[in-house]
Amino acid sequence: MAIYYLHTKSISRTAGRSATAAAAYRAGERIRDERTGVLHNHSRRRDVNHAEILLPSRLSIPEGHWARDRSALWNAAEAAEHRRDSRVAREIQVSLPVELSATQRLVLARTFAQELADRHNVAIDLTIHEPRPEGDVRNHHAHLLATSRELHETGFGGKAGLDLPYSEQIKRGLCKGRNELIMIRERWATLTNEAFRAAGIDERVDHRSLKAMGVNREPMPHIPYFAYKLERRGMRSEVAQHIRENYRSRLAARAALGQPTDAFGPRIPSPESSAVDIEDMRRRSRAAWLRLRGEALQRNAEHSAAASQDRASNHTQAQPVAAPDLATDSESEFDL
Repeated sequence: MAIYYLHTKSISRTAGRSATAAAAYRAGERIRDERTGVLHNHSRRRDVNHAEILLPSRLSIPEGHWARDRSALWNAAEAAEHRRDSRVAREIQVSLPVELSATQRLVLARTFAQELADRHNVAIDLTIHEPRPEGDVRNHHAHLLATSRELHETGFGGKAGLDLPYSEQIKRGLCKGRNELIMIRERWATLTNEAFRAAGIDERVDHRSLKAMGVNREPMPHIPYFAYKLERRGMRSEVAQHIRENYRSRLAARAALGQPTDAFGPRIPSPESSAVDIEDMRRRSRAAWLRLRGEALQRNAEHSAAASQDRASNHTQAQPVAAPDLATDSESEFDL
């Protein structure tokens, strides 16, 4: 079943974050913050499948322009802000459908990123991450790191997009306030469904809540990533346990009132009537998971082999010894 996920968040100095650190972590690169002198080094990442900077189509910016350089772009974004509580960037995370091929996922993410760059006149740093070996093998996702200011040929202008006052949003043909975010969510669902149709896949996603879709059932609970990771390591998570207990209580309460609890039926099926179906579903799900897991492990092995060859090649060449850089891991928060 196709999954819809889109989450936005701010990169703000109030939270002790920086655009340079965020960009380095997501792209798996080394970027030195010229404002603080700190080196953000995430070049050892092996799950970054694609990284590129998309600029507004209206700009005549040639290849090699400073805005196409990741370090220059985000250092300029930092330099454009002077307040201690400045929002230096905005990020949109989206889940990429596992049902699509890698090429189709890339086209989908690039189309969405370019549309946002053109709509808000900003630069967007697009990175696509593959599932990590220790995580869910379906977890293909993209990060769209957007500048909080409009981009011009010579530098940054005023605030843009979601950071604009309501009156300016209306003047520029954008939706007002929260409605702009709703429009972005709807557009991602539309592009995803168009990608499914083009690929001949009978799957669809919807950005709306169950209530807005007229589906009268209890939504599935969200388990935070840190709790999910603890359980994958064989440890018990009190948070995850509490969430599941609350969910079961809500289902029981709805069932007692005769209200729907399942998307495909009015009641929770009894164990006797559904035992065969559940076991068959589990077998098919496990088979699909093992297949995807094997593909992920094979890709990881290929990456490791390539990295070993690179290290062996570099070892044979005499390299000058440089002074060590001080690196920070300030942006190593959990991925989607």
